[in-house]
Amino acid sequence: MKTTLYKSAERGHADHGWLDSWHTFSFADYYDPARMGFRSLRVINQDRVAPGGGFPPHPHRDMEIFSYVVAGTLEHKDSMGNGRQLKPGQIQLMSAGSGITHSEFNPSRDEPLHFLQIWIKPGTHGLPPAYTEWRPAPEDEHAAKVLVISPDGRDNSAKIHQDAEVWRIRLKIGESASHKRADDRGLWFQLIAGKVLVNGISLEPGDAASTEFAGIFEITASEDAEGLLFDLK
Repeated sequence: MKTTLYKSAERGHADHGWLDSWHTFSFADYYDPARMGFRSLRVINQDRVAPGGGFPPHPHRDMEIFSYVVAGTLEHKDSMGNGRQLKPGQIQLMSAGSGITHSEFNPSRDEPLHFLQIWIKPGTHGLPPAYTEWRPAPEDEHAAKVLVISPDGRDNSAKIHQDAEVWRIRLKIGESASHKRADDRGLWFQLIAGKVLVNGISLEPGDAASTEFAGIFEITASEDAEGLLFDLK
């Protein structure tokens, strides 16, 4: 299987003091015509927010937006009346649809927030806005591979309006997880923490690997690791 490596240092970077953000794809002031997304995957921002910092209310439309908390606490509020605080390993998924306003903050006075914000293009525009969350079942807390987002909401996953699956990968050193690429689909793996080999290619935190070729995507941890695997039409 031919696999492409994307190095962490090649991402766009913005440091606003209260926010340190790395952009896998073109976003805000970072623009690279070769990095506009991968299939329906449009944004992967790795954000670190200082205590008390955050994004004030701002609008979105026609985008599936989810945040995966790595460390600290993420406080979400939106124009539908939702108000939540999420902890590490939890996900909030917002279908912006015809239009929604939301804010995201770090409510802590002393603990930084580290999370990934991800945008996926929906299969249909103008849908009613919606909000949902994913929290691991006890038996999935330490599982190597867990489905967290899917188009049909199976296996306790959050439902997305796109033919896309997102799997959380969490491996101990020496453990492996595999995923078969189906016809006409693409795979993208974003490493958050630790070190892994993907089909023999070494990845470090912030690196990514992708393929659009047939075969098995094999992820093996060379130290304890965590990441997200995207299976996209």
